[in-house]
Order: sequence, then C-alpha cells, then structure tokens
Amino acid sequence: MGRRKGGIGIALVTGAMLVSATACGGSGGGGDKAGGGDAKASGKPGASASPSPTKPAGPPMLLETITPQTGTTVGVAMPISVVFTNPVAAKARATVEKHMKVSASQPVAGAWHWFGDKRADWRPKSYWPSGTSVKVDAEMNGVGNGNGRYGVRTYTHTFKVGDDVRADVSVTGHTMKVTRNGAPVRNLSINAGSAEYPTWNGTMAVIDKEKEVHMTSCSVGISCDKGSPNFYDLTLPWDVHLTQSGTYVHYSTGDPNPGSGSARGSHGCVHLSMSDAKWFYEQVKQGDPVTITGSPRAKAPADNGYAAFNLGWDEWLAGSASGEQTTSAL
Repeated sequence: MGRRKGGIGIALVTGAMLVSATACGGSGGGGDKAGGGDAKASGKPGASASPSPTKPAGPPMLLETITPQTGTTVGVAMPISVVFTNPVAAKARATVEKHMKVSASQPVAGAWHWFGDKRADWRPKSYWPSGTSVKVDAEMNGVGNGNGRYGVRTYTHTFKVGDDVRADVSVTGHTMKVTRNGAPVRNLSINAGSAEYPTWNGTMAVIDKEKEVHMTSCSVGISCDKGSPNFYDLTLPWDVHLTQSGTYVHYSTGDPNPGSGSARGSHGCVHLSMSDAKWFYEQVKQGDPVTITGSPRAKAPADNGYAAFNLGWDEWLAGSASGEQTTSAL
C-alpha cells in the first residue's frame, strides 16, 4: 500500500465518552473497548459498586463507568475517569468532586477536570510514581447532581501503577524510543501519518490493546468507495490503541518495513514492522504514555481517549470545580 493507500487512518472525535468505532478504522477485534473493558463501549458495567442503598430524594444519580478497573496495573500517565449516566450541573460539581476521594500509598498532587457535563477525570500534576497503590471512593450516597438526581451508593475502585514504560515517537526521525523506569530499552523504526492524514501530536496514554483489529476506511469516514486509493478493509495484528478517534500503533501489511527508507505515510497511525509491533504490544499496558512529536497536526484533545497530559496544569485546573488536592493516605 502506498502513502495514502496503505495507511490506516483516523476518525472524527466523538466526544468525552469513549464509545466511538474502532480506529485507524474498523468494526471488529474489540478495538472500540476503551479503558480495558471498563467503558461503555465494552457493553458491561464499568463501575464496580459497594452498594449501600438508601431511599433517594429523587431519581438516582448513577455512574456509568470508572476507569481503571479494580485490580488492574496501569501506566504512569493513566487518569482516573468517571462517567455519569446523567448530566451534572456546574453548581453541583465541587460537591461531587469532594465526594470522589482519591487515596494513594504515597502523596500525589492532582485534580479533577470536567469534559462536558458527564465525564470527570482526575490526573496527577505530574505522572504517577511507579509502584503507587491507588483507591477511588465515589461516595455518592445522597449527593445531588444539581438536576434533581441523587446518588444512592458508594463505588470503590483500587488499582496499582506499574513500571514507568514510555514511548517517544519522532515523526520526522521515523523512530520510536522505548524506555522502562528511565532506562533505554529499544529504538524502533516507524512510519507515521502522511501530509494529508497526519498523526496527532502529544502524549496519549494507552487505552487498550488487541491482538487483531478489523479496520476499514468507511468506518472512520475516509472512503467507502472500493475504487478509491484511500479505501481499505483489513484485519491487522498487534494493535495498541492511543485515541478514541482512531490512532493505533500496529503492523500494516501495506508498510511492512517502516522507517525513513520506505517513506510511506499512514492515515494517522504509527506503523511498526511485524516483529517490532509484536514486541511493543508485549511491553505496554493501559496508561503507558506514548508521546508523538514532529507531526504538522495539533496535540490530541485531552478527552480523545486518555490524553490528559496534553493540557498544561493551569489548563487542567481551569476545568476543576474544587482545585488542586493531595491524595489521602492509603
């Protein structure tokens, strides 16, 4: 596949909730499951509840999802993402934030940030320290959403921050540098997006990964015309999911030997060779940061998956109702 034939592309941003179709395109392989199976797209309840029901003062305020899932080990760039089933009014958000308590085994400064009126993410000011144990207690009993609904239970999630695995991608240098706990591990050859379909810049925490994803140009609005040079309908292996709009790191049959010599561009994804794609797939986990530089495109929006660190700290605090806080002791 050529510069625009072979690349697998990107879709339009679909909003705060991680529910869009798969990407670089597609409708299979489970690639639309964001948050390690803990988002609405997975089709199963995301928030593990420790219910203590009381008679609500009005219709219930429920949580759609909490990510990460309980018991998971995530990367240092993983935010805590809470999605509500119904809108939370601006006047109620400070109270809601105060009832979503974040505790950690070592003190971490961070804050909540609202993406619209249904999604609130908590991220540390800087990356999580490796080895940190984290607990989220969403104590919603009797808490109102400002629109006549009241919480009826407490939701609890616990997770751990694993090794500090990072990938730094240079679009112009056609390279990916992978480090673990600050030590270089491996340099890989890559190709990224073309001039027409550039890759997002910025830091994107891994959403999830799949051994195979069915990707189609039609599903992401590139082309549904089989005669178009931009049409594709492929199932490709070793897929690491970076944005809900459709950015993956993966292997492409149309770009089997990526690097500066091949000079092939994708429709927005990052291509690795088959062996490198398999190796990278085995190294990374949900929440590991992949930082892309050198693309003519802007940084990915912070709610396009889990790209929280694409906002500066002042920008992040501007979307918080209660401001910076330090985690409680765990």
